[in-house]
Amino acid sequence: MPKTGHKTVLVVAGPTASGKSDLAVDVAEEFGGVVINADSMQIYAGLEIVTAAPSPAARQRAPHKLYSIRDPAIPCSAGEWVALAEKEIDLAREKGLLPIIVGGTGMYLRTLMTGIAHMPPVAPEIRNKVRFRLARDGSASLHAELAMIDARSAARINTSDSQRIARALEIYEATGKPLTEWQNEGSEEATDYDFKAVLLEPPRDLLYATCDARFEKMLASGALEEIRVLAKRKVDPALPAMKALGIPALIQHLLGQISLNEACLSGQQATRNYVKRQGTWFRNQFIADLLIDSQYNDNIKPHIFSFVSNFMLT
Repeated sequence: MPKTGHKTVLVVAGPTASGKSDLAVDVAEEFGGVVINADSMQIYAGLEIVTAAPSPAARQRAPHKLYSIRDPAIPCSAGEWVALAEKEIDLAREKGLLPIIVGGTGMYLRTLMTGIAHMPPVAPEIRNKVRFRLARDGSASLHAELAMIDARSAARINTSDSQRIARALEIYEATGKPLTEWQNEGSEEATDYDFKAVLLEPPRDLLYATCDARFEKMLASGALEEIRVLAKRKVDPALPAMKALGIPALIQHLLGQISLNEACLSGQQATRNYVKRQGTWFRNQFIADLLIDSQYNDNIKPHIFSFVSNFMLT
């Protein structure tokens, strides 16, 4: 167990289905730690099945924080998540426990580890105007508009990523300056945490097969009923929680637009596409202290535990 005030924070990162949640629990159990969620979808309540949140059994083995704490109707930005995560990190350190950040949301991890750029406030009337245009004209139209005023941001944002497109346009309309300029002007003061990162990077074909099987298991475990409850609330489909992997297709099925088999295939494809994007991001944007090129399993546990033990003793 680390000493009180110890600055080390363990980051367990990797794409969906890499086994990072199991690894985080094993480390927490072995070394006295707290598992802190860094998955942008698992933060929302009521989506535990479809987001593959940690099971009740896993939560009994080690304390888990920032899971199922947010209403799906209230989006959570990277900056908001960092504030929540830093609070949990500090609480863990006060108790002499090892903070273990686990997740695959690159924006969350990067913002926590390297800081977040200072962003100006956006007036509600500007935000509402942009969101109205988004609903009226569609994300592709606004993406084309963004490309004319901030080509760098547009090049990094997919034409279907309506939230990030709207955010970039809001910043420009509020300030007259592109989002990329704000991001390049500097970041908030770095924290005093000493991050040590483990990255699980299994072969992509293995991840794809695991994701396909897991989506079928989700359906068998009640994911459809979970989405039925969510759909009855009529939450804005443009909100991040409504874009969690599989949710759009399952809602289409509930509306009678596609069969359950079609929804399953669509959800599996969406998950595979996301895994591919995650892999690209981690290869290009994330520097790990320990890289594991396989799914987490008992055979590699001693190697990872040795790594954790070494940095906790130094």
